[in-house]
Amino acid sequence: MTQLDLRSAAKFLGVDDATLTRWIRRGEISARRVHEQWQLDRFDLLEFAAARGLAVPPEMLAEPDEGGPALPRLSEAVRAGGVQHAVPGTDKASVLRAVVDALRLPPAVDRGFLHQMLLAREHLGSTGLGHGVAIPHPRNPILLRVPAPMVAVSYLAQPIAYDALDGAPVHTLFTLVSRSMRVHLHLLAVLAAALRDPAVAELVASRAGEPALLEAFDRVEAALAQRRAGPAEEPT
Repeated sequence: MTQLDLRSAAKFLGVDDATLTRWIRRGEISARRVHEQWQLDRFDLLEFAAARGLAVPPEMLAEPDEGGPALPRLSEAVRAGGVQHAVPGTDKASVLRAVVDALRLPPAVDRGFLHQMLLAREHLGSTGLGHGVAIPHPRNPILLRVPAPMVAVSYLAQPIAYDALDGAPVHTLFTLVSRSMRVHLHLLAVLAAALRDPAVAELVASRAGEPALLEAFDRVEAALAQRRAGPAEEPT
């Protein structure tokens, strides 16, 4: 289910109904009225939670379509996207151009179009999470015909202004590219959770290489899966 009512959306974000209603009325989060009831999109909620640093309850990250294909692990997506060091650029447009140029994309993918999609998403609101990290991603991932989802980790040659919530310049980008909304939501949720992990944050700040990042992401995702599953039953 991609559309949630007010109460379910508030539970998703871990806040009360009144707080969420206040955010809606201030225009801080998108919502629409259906039969006099607020309806919120799961995608918008995840983006909002990621941008605000809100810890979404693990049980709310469970995929509604359990019968679909197996979802990729974050480490698999990072392995596909790779780790880029000393990415050049002095502003959002030039840095994102350098990131797109370095992505491992098939020849059929229009890199100029992807660059414009990333910039268009930034115009809707910065993907800067704070603490020097941003998660650039297209707003409509289903348009991208890529063979496998990828998250490219890009350590910038120099920090740049990114309009992040905390006002701090950004030094690392996690660029998310996929062809499925379901996979996109999953990876966005897991990545946002992983970046709140102190050990992951320390690895990113020290510009760790791919092996260390993959190990840390697998640890975080395993912990999230365990928490969603609930406490193990005591042996009888």
